[in-house]
Amino acid sequence: MKYKNIKKAVCLSIASMGILASPGIYLFAHPNNISFSIALQDSLYTDSTELVQVAFRKVKKKDVMGEVSAININNLLNKNYTTYSLDNLDAFIPGYNGNIWGTGGYLLLVDGFPRDANNVMPTEIEEISVMKGINAVALYGSLASKGVIYITTKRGQEDNQKINIRTNAGINTPISYPKYLGSAEYMTLYNEARRNDGLPNLYSEETIYHHAVGINPYRYPNVDYYSSDYIKNSFNRYDATAEVSGGGDKTKYYTNFGFWSAGSLLNFGEAKGNTSNRFNMRGNIDSRLNSIMSLNVDASASFYTQKGVNTDYWAAAATGRPHRFSPLIPISMLEEADENSWTYVNTTNFLVNGQYLLGGSQLDQTNAFATIYSGGSSRHMNRQFQFNTGLDFDLKGITEGLTFQTALAIDYQNQYNQSYNNTYAVYQAAWNNYNGEDLISSLTKYGEDRRNGVQNIGGSIYRQTIGMNARLNYFRTYNDNHHVSAILLANAFQITRSAEYHKQSNANLGLHLGYNFANKYYADFSGALPHSAKLPEGKRKAFSPTLSLAWRLSEEEFMKGGIFNDLRFKASAGIVNTDVDIEQFYMYQGYYTYQEGAWYSWADGQLVHSFDRVRGDNKDMTYPKRREFSFGFEANMFNNLISYNATYFYNQMNGLLTQPSTIYPMYFMSYWPVYSDLPYVNYNIDERKGVDFGININKSFNSSSSLSLGVNGLYYDTQASKRDEIFEFAYQNRTGKPLDAIWGLQSNGFYRDQSDIDNSATSSFGEVRPGDIKYIDQNGDGTIDTRDEIYLGKGGWAGAPFSLGFNITAKWKNLTLFAVATSRNGANALRNNSYFWVDAEDKYSEVVRNRWTPETSTTATYPRLTTNNSDNNYRASDFWMYSTNRFDLSKVQISYDFPKSILGKGILRELGTYVNGFNLMTFAKERETMQLSVGSTPQTRFFNFGVKALF
Repeated sequence: MKYKNIKKAVCLSIASMGILASPGIYLFAHPNNISFSIALQDSLYTDSTELVQVAFRKVKKKDVMGEVSAININNLLNKNYTTYSLDNLDAFIPGYNGNIWGTGGYLLLVDGFPRDANNVMPTEIEEISVMKGINAVALYGSLASKGVIYITTKRGQEDNQKINIRTNAGINTPISYPKYLGSAEYMTLYNEARRNDGLPNLYSEETIYHHAVGINPYRYPNVDYYSSDYIKNSFNRYDATAEVSGGGDKTKYYTNFGFWSAGSLLNFGEAKGNTSNRFNMRGNIDSRLNSIMSLNVDASASFYTQKGVNTDYWAAAATGRPHRFSPLIPISMLEEADENSWTYVNTTNFLVNGQYLLGGSQLDQTNAFATIYSGGSSRHMNRQFQFNTGLDFDLKGITEGLTFQTALAIDYQNQYNQSYNNTYAVYQAAWNNYNGEDLISSLTKYGEDRRNGVQNIGGSIYRQTIGMNARLNYFRTYNDNHHVSAILLANAFQITRSAEYHKQSNANLGLHLGYNFANKYYADFSGALPHSAKLPEGKRKAFSPTLSLAWRLSEEEFMKGGIFNDLRFKASAGIVNTDVDIEQFYMYQGYYTYQEGAWYSWADGQLVHSFDRVRGDNKDMTYPKRREFSFGFEANMFNNLISYNATYFYNQMNGLLTQPSTIYPMYFMSYWPVYSDLPYVNYNIDERKGVDFGININKSFNSSSSLSLGVNGLYYDTQASKRDEIFEFAYQNRTGKPLDAIWGLQSNGFYRDQSDIDNSATSSFGEVRPGDIKYIDQNGDGTIDTRDEIYLGKGGWAGAPFSLGFNITAKWKNLTLFAVATSRNGANALRNNSYFWVDAEDKYSEVVRNRWTPETSTTATYPRLTTNNSDNNYRASDFWMYSTNRFDLSKVQISYDFPKSILGKGILRELGTYVNGFNLMTFAKERETMQLSVGSTPQTRFFNFGVKALF
């Protein structure tokens, strides 16, 4: 019967990922008492009677209060292999777009304690819960004020031993590379830039010609950092996982052993051996010691090693001009009579392939090529050990439904670098041509070869996390209709990091009270009393109350028998006090800072130093507060053919800290000498409001075929509703604008000629010439300066304001097609990296081909070139702004599960194979810009083949 129900649940689209909270909390259970199948199943979500992780407890899905969505990762992996625990979560969870409701900075918990998402592999995970609303997160205290993502790892079940094996092999292929100009074109345009600045050409036509024809690339180099000489077309990734679980009525166990390895795109020198490897182990044990006590002991360890080289090749690729030097000098082109040069050859420690010396110049005595060939190698080591344990006491001997739980966690992480650092010499060739043949007549040597064999240890980082909580629980049902729940808890964790004096701490008491009448009317009160050392004494504690109410309308007599299987309305409101946005300790204290060589002094007749006042005291500083109201509903119709949910939310971060010059007298601060007696006060207010929603269609055609489609989305708006600001002009006010607003100048084409410059407002950003960007003088004062900056559009640091996630599952017999797509709309960004902002001695990208010249003045899309610093052109303005709207086909997977009739009755219970692709396609007007990685590893597509088996 269980598996019949599961087959019916196949229709539950991976899109129905948003379980948006069903009302109420009345059932408590510890993970020890929960068993999940790790067989190959299709349902992504538990049914309404199974359990979902919420704050400090698991409850029935149909009784979840607040705004909580959850997804069964264990089942999802059967049709959606992934390499990262939170991969494509926005396609399954309403309200999540990389942040929760656009807030940023959520608290991530693994089995109840703060840990890293990238240190738990998807194969280790049972479920991910996203707690969005204020009622859902209140019990976790201050650091949970921006939402919680809770990862629950797998546990054993009372069953015969099961062994799951999964192996994968895939390749990563770059999506795109930056496109930089070759030597001849670069030198031609650099000459043009000099002429624009009134300077003579630097490179002759003959020199440019020789670089262009490429007959002798060693004498006239044309270095392409992205050529096949240095970069592979792809690199491999492999992984393997073994899971063993089982147990009896007293002890259950789950173990996971995993390994993955990935290569690198670099294909020369020491970089050929670049690899990343990770080995992980996890063991979770649940044991019932007696009729009163249960114990769980969980431990995990991961060992990550990255082998690399002692330089950042991708950063060098963004700056290294193509004509500067040849990476290699062929010894075959040395004149035989040049004894000095041959001495260099015979005495060097670093002769590449027995044929080449390392190239360079006086200005390039160290460079990425030489370092990769001969500069040594490095290893980055990361080790994490995590341990948590808990004791549960069943106190029904005192009263039915009473339990007591404790949990303790101790985690360690340390990382460091090992390296062998060689020094090397580079050589610059002097060339002659004899009867049409280029030969090297002499070499100039820079530096010395030295391989000392000393291992260097550096970059050491240490982190320790200690967490604990204790809670007294009461869950009981009276007369079948009155469901009561209560939790009294103490929760704390502390993170110690190397080189940080103060530890990051979270400590709070918590209280939950819940009531459910007949699974129809629900009420939940959850509150916390946090403590923060960031606040002054007497202000370090504040109570955070929240309330959630719900009504299951489908249980009313007048609704029964209709089209609704379930219809729930819910509302939440409350306040959470938080110190997340208090950036430092002691901000409530004023202090002086010591200034060496300042212009005035307390020493008689001497200009020695000064003590400058930086800020004043505020002993009344309090917590910033998240104030929130939300209202939503969930519905299932036509025997779960269609399910949908929506939630409106409004929250306000009230009392954010600032030094407000508008509410204190002018003499509280001065700019010269620098002095400020302004304290930090609770003043600024941020607002966020929006709607998240999910729609799911699930259709079973027969016992062997089904189709499910899901859409999950989020639309939200942000506003700086209160700011301390005094601007001369109203258009500069930040109040009323989005929190991630882009501010800058409004462009008005290019200066056409000197007459246009003379008749336009004067730029305060340096000398301008024809072909520079012209800006609108917003205030009409005849000068272009920062006072002319206006609101240009919404940025995207908290995610696009309108996001959608799509998923589809189509199953026919043993074949399953699964696909994920996402859409982002409404945000903007600036083209402001070195690929677009090119001046002085910068490397030229292909965008400069559309530069302004007198001949292209009516069609140019890029300002004139210059060898000076172009402060006027390269600053925030709408000229550089672009829309980040995009639609991505994120993943497609085709899976095949072999029929059991083929497998027989041997030890192999289930067997499946699959192929998939990641980051397959992007549709966007600015696709090339968004897929561009400048100074970093290129973005890649990933194609994978995998096999999974259950024994």
